[in-house]
Parts: sequence; C-alpha cells; structure tokens
Amino acid sequence: MMKGKEERSQPREERLGKQGKQQENLSPKSPQSPLPTLNSPPPIPEGWLEIGTIVAAQGIHGELRVYPETDFPERFEVPGMRWLLRTGYSQPKQVELLSGRYVDGKNLCIVTLAGVKSRDQAEELRGCKLLVLESDRPELGEDEYHIVDLVGLEVFVQESGEFVGTVVNLIPAGHDLLEVKLHPWEEKQEINNKKKNKQKKEKNLLIPFVKEIVPVVDLENRRVEITPPPGLLEVNS
Repeated sequence: MMKGKEERSQPREERLGKQGKQQENLSPKSPQSPLPTLNSPPPIPEGWLEIGTIVAAQGIHGELRVYPETDFPERFEVPGMRWLLRTGYSQPKQVELLSGRYVDGKNLCIVTLAGVKSRDQAEELRGCKLLVLESDRPELGEDEYHIVDLVGLEVFVQESGEFVGTVVNLIPAGHDLLEVKLHPWEEKQEINNKKKNKQKKEKNLLIPFVKEIVPVVDLENRRVEITPPPGLLEVNS
C-alpha cells in the first residue's frame, strides 16, 4: 500500500516559510525564564518542518503537552536537539529535548525540554512550534512519500494524458486519499453540470492513493499519473 508520511511544513509556510532572523528577548513576565511568552502562532520559516505545537503544561515540573504534526514518533521519543519557534521571531532557537512519550489513546505527547523546570515556564510556551530542519527527513520505505512532496503535483490520466488537477492534500483513511483541486476547465464543467443545485458546495476530487489507481508518482517531474476506474472522476459530481 502506498503511504504518505506527514510532517507539517505547509507549502507556503506550512512546511516551509519565509522570514528573517531577530534577536531573542526574555519573557517580560518571567525574566528568569530561558524562553519567552508566546501569544499567537508564528509562521513557519523557510527551510523548516513543523513537528508539533505546545498546547499546555503537564504537571508542576516543567513538562509540556505537545500536539504532534508528524508521523515519525522518534521526533519526540529520541532525545536530542530540536528547534523552538515563538511569537515575534522569524527564526527558531535550538532547544534540547530531554525526553518524550506518547499518551496512549490520545494524539498527544508529553515532553521535557532543557531549561523548562516549572509549570509557569511551561505555560509561557503554550502555542510555540517545535521544528526540525527540512533536510532532516527520516528515510521512507518503498511507496512511502512525505506529504509535503506530494502537495503541488499535477495529476494526469495515464491513458489519455488528460490533465485532471493539482494535489492539495493527502487525507488519512483506510487507504489514504489524494485530494485534487480540479483544473479550471474541469471546474467549469462541474459547475455547468450542477446548475440545478446551485447551493451544493463544490468539492475537490478524492483519489485512493493505491498503486492500482496511482501507478506513477514522479517527484522529479512533479506529476502523478492515474488509472481511474469507471466513475471515479465523476464520483464527486
């Protein structure tokens, strides 16, 4: 089965972003804290991948609750250097991950960062982003892809060469689904076919990401070739 592996970096900032660097300032609320307060989510700078967002403090000893944005558990389970991005700064600061564990049954990690020793310090980091370098990608297995590499690929029908649209996302399911924004000409056809139901919201096309239907994923040439079974291209009509 073909599989997409995710690490948020979002195509715009999403996965990569663009901004310069600023000097760090300590939090005005807690001068002794090594890390400043964050009030709103910062954009992801170019060259970085988001692996999680700090959402709350855990306990009273500085542990942090993190909502993971990665399919790679080692990002939080293996100690080492990570990077922290906070509000008002265009580039992240290196921070050491001391330990981390996933919470059973929840999409949540509990981590410990060097220099964060109290609940107050942990609370100041709510909303901060944890990042890794874009170049620091784990190796993938056969037919596995980083979602960030799939977004933006152009989709063509293999037999006819017809241009269908552009990949905008990969939706996790029993079999992952490529979400494809239809080519403008295709959109016009869809709209014309729906004149009787103008209130109906337009949907992107969903294509099962399996070898039988998506035999070619050509990252170098930024294209995908599909062999759609009868009715697939009209399933969202």
